Amino acid sequence: MYTSHTPPATPPSSSGPPGGRRLDWLDNLRVALTVLVVLHHAAQPYGPADWWYVEGEPRSGALATLSAVDGAFFMSLFFFVSAVLVPASYERRGARRFLTGRLVRLGIPVVVGALTIVPGLMYAYYVHYRGYPPLSFPRYFTDVYLGLGDRPAGWSGPSWPDLQFGHLWFIQNLLACTVVYVVLRRLGGLLRPRARRRLPPPGPLALAALTVLVAGATFLVRLRYPLDEWVPVLDFLQVEPARVPQYLVFFTAGLLASRHDWLDRFDARVGWAWLAGGVVGAAVLFAVGADAECFGPGGANGPAALWAAYESALCVALCVGLLTLFRAVAAGGTRWSRELAADSYGVYIVHLPLVVAVQYALADRSTSAAGLWLAVSVLAVPAAFLLAAGVRRLPGARRVL
Repeated sequence: MYTSHTPPATPPSSSGPPGGRRLDWLDNLRVALTVLVVLHHAAQPYGPADWWYVEGEPRSGALATLSAVDGAFFMSLFFFVSAVLVPASYERRGARRFLTGRLVRLGIPVVVGALTIVPGLMYAYYVHYRGYPPLSFPRYFTDVYLGLGDRPAGWSGPSWPDLQFGHLWFIQNLLACTVVYVVLRRLGGLLRPRARRRLPPPGPLALAALTVLVAGATFLVRLRYPLDEWVPVLDFLQVEPARVPQYLVFFTAGLLASRHDWLDRFDARVGWAWLAGGVVGAAVLFAVGADAECFGPGGANGPAALWAAYESALCVALCVGLLTLFRAVAAGGTRWSRELAADSYGVYIVHLPLVVAVQYALADRSTSAAGLWLAVSVLAVPAAFLLAAGVRRLPGARRVL
């Protein structure tokens, strides 16, 4: 079992869709989503009843609902935006150079983070909450994190051994999707560019059909794998099967959007309508105080089917709507906004220890859940961007970050 609610942050590429054009609004969207990731993690100890690195804090139903709404769409949108950037980079660099570059930019952070950031976070949890005798970090790393020692009696999890990839799961999954894309291109499959006949952008009926497809696949997967259940694939990939249908569909949609120039051609009137529906759908959840737990963890039951349908509709509506919104109102770029976009991938990698450190520092305070979340957010967001900007300027770091 792996830790849940670790959505990464920014697609690790600069905005460069077909033709080499830079879409500043796509950069601005990535920055906004990155900030949302930090806010999402800042809320974890104070909202949803999921495992987290900090325990025993006050809880807020509104923050639990916020977590459910975030989880419904923002990682799918990250997969979409990441996929939009893939075909042009592949065409520009060729299969070998493209794949080598992805292995550097995606593989190195996964390996380094799994050997430094994640064990540090898990060690803090071990020391504070597991109740075992004191253990040095080197001993913890070998015996507990890597699992080379005996499993302690009464082990409380969330998994054995503690080795995991935490918030780096997105980078892993994105790398896997990219490798599959390269293989299909090399095999001459349907993704190979042929005649320049372009498919029309999806209209209301196509988006409705997409919603039904995602909802049906999601419900079927959750008959076996409920939300927040993580499984190892090939003993390496950290996967939450309950959300895989959304991620695969939106990654594929991003490839198609790039191939057929949907980002420019999509009808704004359709996007505004779906955005309105997504906002209303999210508002309803906040109004009734509902989150994913209200609809059951999964299985063959009415609440699980209802949540699969509702979450899928919310996912499609907010993804389509936010793409339309940023294309319309955030099209301009400045030196400042482009610097934030360049740092956003680094923010994803480094933000979690900052967030958890602040949460530990504020633990056991007589403060409301909302107040604690606000304090963590205000401190962690700028600190993460400053740290990422500094790390990116280290020798050799720009090639990775």
